[in-house]
Amino acid sequence: MSNADSHKATLESHSESVDCSACRHRQTLLMEGHCQPGDRCVMSISGRQIERFFRANPEESIGYLTDIVWQRRALAARYAPVEYLKHMFADPDEAVRRTVAYRLPKYQLLAMIDDPDREVRITVADRIAIDQVERLVADSDYLVRAYVAQRLPAGRLFRLIRDPDRQVRKVVAQRLPAESLVLMADDSEPEVRRVVASRLMPEQLTLFVDDDDWTVRLEVAARAPQALMSALQNDPDEEVRTMARQRLSSPGPTTGAAPEERC
Repeated sequence: MSNADSHKATLESHSESVDCSACRHRQTLLMEGHCQPGDRCVMSISGRQIERFFRANPEESIGYLTDIVWQRRALAARYAPVEYLKHMFADPDEAVRRTVAYRLPKYQLLAMIDDPDREVRITVADRIAIDQVERLVADSDYLVRAYVAQRLPAGRLFRLIRDPDRQVRKVVAQRLPAESLVLMADDSEPEVRRVVASRLMPEQLTLFVDDDDWTVRLEVAARAPQALMSALQNDPDEEVRTMARQRLSSPGPTTGAAPEERC
């Protein structure tokens, strides 16, 4: 069977499963060709067909915002005028609330700041007004806090320096003002310390000459003043020793490239 024949069979199958006699649009949109069973059908079980229906008839979306079927509500929320969504932040289905969080005006998003669904809270963290984003700094989910760390003004990141999740701390280390980076020099995770080492002033890298992780020491060897190279040319790791010796034989400084992961 060709792709065209398969598509036709699928449409016919969906068409046969939909009872147009029970649809409110049978005497209007159906007769006018604005909906079509198997293709653009709000009564279908297919999300694609429902979405095509609202795309063709966006004015009908308002009437489905309280529909019993969550998929119709979620898709209707994409096309309904925004002013009709302000009471939908408490919809029982998270897919509906995700759409609402994406479309509500920023000043209305505070109503969704404690939503039980993390994807909703991520959307809120990503869209909420910048002067409100700190209200999510203690969220229970690390991805939400990571979005917060990406958006907070750099001078307001101090509350996340000791965040329990390393991904959040990596974002903080990438954005924290350079003069405050030493506060993260003792981080427990090598990935975080490597970010810190990549941003510190070269003369501050003495903090990491004896770091437990070779990738952190390699960052030091790539960026530190040559005065530190004598200590690193005898490093336990071959790549660190090689970098230090190259730096000692080089006439000028180098910032070095970020070390690649190694097994």
